[in-house]
Amino acid sequence: MATSVTPPSLQVPTAKEKKYDRQLRLWAASGQKALEEAHVLLFNNGAGVVGIETLKNLVLPGVGNFTIVDNNNAEEEDLGVNFFLAEESLGCSRAEECCKYLQELNPEVTGHAIHQSIEEFLAKPESLQQYTLILVTSPSKILGGLKEIATYARSHSIPLLYVHSNGFYSQFSVQLPEEFPVVDTHPDPASTQDLRLLNPWPELEHYWKARVPDLSKMNDHEHGHIPYLLLLLYYLERWKESHNRKYPESYAEKSEFRFMVKNGARTNNSEGGEENYDEAVGAVLKSLNPPSISSGLRDIFEAPLCQNPTVDCANFWLIAHSISMFHKKHGVLPLPGGIPDMKAQSMDYLQLQNLYKFRARLDLAEVGMHVQNMEKQLKRSTKISIAEMEAFCKNAAHVKLIKGQALRIPESPGTMTWESSQANSLLRELENEDSLIHIYLCFLALDHHVETSGSLPPIPSTNSDALETQQRKLKWDMTQYTDTVIENLKKAGTVDVDTEAAQEQISKVIMEMARAGSAELHNISALTGGMVAQEIIKVLTKQYVPLDNVCVFDGIASKSQVFRIG
Repeated sequence: MATSVTPPSLQVPTAKEKKYDRQLRLWAASGQKALEEAHVLLFNNGAGVVGIETLKNLVLPGVGNFTIVDNNNAEEEDLGVNFFLAEESLGCSRAEECCKYLQELNPEVTGHAIHQSIEEFLAKPESLQQYTLILVTSPSKILGGLKEIATYARSHSIPLLYVHSNGFYSQFSVQLPEEFPVVDTHPDPASTQDLRLLNPWPELEHYWKARVPDLSKMNDHEHGHIPYLLLLLYYLERWKESHNRKYPESYAEKSEFRFMVKNGARTNNSEGGEENYDEAVGAVLKSLNPPSISSGLRDIFEAPLCQNPTVDCANFWLIAHSISMFHKKHGVLPLPGGIPDMKAQSMDYLQLQNLYKFRARLDLAEVGMHVQNMEKQLKRSTKISIAEMEAFCKNAAHVKLIKGQALRIPESPGTMTWESSQANSLLRELENEDSLIHIYLCFLALDHHVETSGSLPPIPSTNSDALETQQRKLKWDMTQYTDTVIENLKKAGTVDVDTEAAQEQISKVIMEMARAGSAELHNISALTGGMVAQEIIKVLTKQYVPLDNVCVFDGIASKSQVFRIG
């Protein structure tokens, strides 16, 4: 009598996994966990649209907490540009109303509203201590508050973003901690293939020789399904037999080797060729290279904290030190353990995959042993997890260490200093007609005008003598500011450039900024909010490489540009 057997239950995605399915494919569970543990603080100034649009793009993917600090009440002009206010919001706290409507997007996110000015908020001791990241929107009447925030964020390694949106233009600056490592940079998959074909370890050497003893004796089906990794190992051995045991090194030799592999394919079949051979030929130039490390990783290995970790140094430096010792001993980085997709029979592919995973685990174990020895030597109380070490080993070739620049606060142009190299770089940008650097300088000038005048630029509604006077003053102040900055750049720099065309472009930008006053266009702020949120997610998850450190958007020309400005 037959008995029924209950099939094993399938792993059904949780409601949360279904909800965040698409983004989990981008930054995985570890990135989602970091996002949900974050608390973002927004100082919302001016029209306040770009800050709320940024929060919208953080609430939807599930940021844990956000706090809005804003001492303004919702007014009539807010309703036309801020989609997180309603008619019944008029006269109410803008922070509380925006917070309420933002939380409707994602009930799992907790929002907080504080109806205070920046000065009142900062007056409380350790007011910034609990936040993971700080976002400030411009224009702010008190740049001293921004300077205090930037100084605190710099000294406590809290990322800070400063955002402008004015008319058709926007800009945001990113102040990262002085050392901001990114382990999971998500490089191009084709560039992460460390396959050790030029120096296979004993198990791989034994496997390919047993699996491919003689290609000529295989039938067409077997011949067309040999994994291309094994084909390359096979033909490399044939190559060494006729080249004094040396691998192909120069481009000419690799081209000759490719021709050798290509000629091995069988063409007297229904396909007229073999896909696995096509894959092998295509992989020659990217897979047959001697082991090397990038300049960025070399800089990390040469850093003082990597060479001599301390008891209170970040985990990053202790793991980096251990991997540098591994590289010094073996001449290679720990094996990532993954192999690319390829034409092969399932059993061959699984055996290859297991070989690479096993070697990767051995490399990880060696690195882990060194980390543990260092922890004992330094008498560290906290232990580094295997998962953290494994992530570093898998991505070691593409780890990035960003040395964050301090936010440039708009100061009096007479006191603003520039290093010679920075001045030369900006002067060359000013000479470039396609550059957007002139928009960045105009935003500095706009901030300085607001600081010195004590009032926001007027929003044009009806023509009046008072409005015309205010706009004339704004244009004069901004022109004087940008002219002085350019003169200071010329004094600090060593290159001789013609900035006349740039100053004409600056005049046009000033005209547009004066026309807009302190108003924001919703479409420009929404787009900018999306870009800012994208960078915030990179910073919070410590995945992908964040922007370093200024981005300018021109909505008239529909283009953006990134600068590194210290």
